[in-house]
Amino acid sequence: MSTTLISIHIVLQAVAPIFVLAICGLLMRRYSILTAEADSSLLKLSINVLSPCLAFDSIVGNKALHNPSNLLIAPIVGYSTVAIGVMLALITCRLLKLKDNKVKGTFALTVGIYNYGYVPLPLALYLFNKETAGVLFIHNLGVDIALWTIGVALLTEKGERFSFRNVINVPLVSIIFSVLLNFMGAENWIPKFLSISINMLGNCSIPIGVILIGATIDDYLEEFKPNDGKPIIISSSILRLLILPLIFLLIGYVLPCSKELKAVITLQAAMPSAVLPIVLTKYYGGDVKTALRVIISTSILGLITIPFWIQAGVKLLNLSR
Repeated sequence: MSTTLISIHIVLQAVAPIFVLAICGLLMRRYSILTAEADSSLLKLSINVLSPCLAFDSIVGNKALHNPSNLLIAPIVGYSTVAIGVMLALITCRLLKLKDNKVKGTFALTVGIYNYGYVPLPLALYLFNKETAGVLFIHNLGVDIALWTIGVALLTEKGERFSFRNVINVPLVSIIFSVLLNFMGAENWIPKFLSISINMLGNCSIPIGVILIGATIDDYLEEFKPNDGKPIIISSSILRLLILPLIFLLIGYVLPCSKELKAVITLQAAMPSAVLPIVLTKYYGGDVKTALRVIISTSILGLITIPFWIQAGVKLLNLSR
């Protein structure tokens, strides 16, 4: 990183293509260019091949991950920030006097789980560097664990018992394997043609993932009725896009951690709610309408707030390019 401060113009340049890709995905679904039948294959490709390749490309040769604190603190931060979001959301449910357990659980999940993958990853690479992207992958291990423990418990009335089968997946294994290869200095002995091939596959991960996010939003857009859920929309937007970003940046300010992790915290502070909880809500019998209200409203308002919070984080945490 140089000493040049990241300007709001640069942040906007980084954010705009992500939303353009999401809109492309929405339009592709709307005009049947990308059908729902294709989603399963593309998701399997993205999860089992493209994302692991992107993780490998970001982690192997990453000097920031030689720092044990990045490997230990980053996932703890990921888990803790989700837990804080969920806790504040549950407190808000009491203030709103929500009585339906399905609504309360869905509200807490969708407010607590921020977009931790396809949106912050390109921002990490564009605004910061490969080292930051590598730390982001490690951070996201904690978010994944929170998603499959706290998140699933919120959607099931009695709370589902923790199962390692929910957490152990190809991306997780690829991250752990890549960290081991990084310690072994694999970038020095892996054949060049292989690393280039992995890089090319990894570069496909973000565009396909964001396009699928846009298509998924379009699937549920007709069920999004903002007039019927104004308290949910307003309170979730205040929590996810105002209060939680302030808390995240405060954590980044007081936490004795690397600049790469501070950059990750800044990016995650700016994120709207993740899209994946829509699928989980439907699968586990939560309230889909509540999930839609939280996710779509924070995503739309995120167009305005993401650049603001990234710029604020860069200044407060003394980050630079």
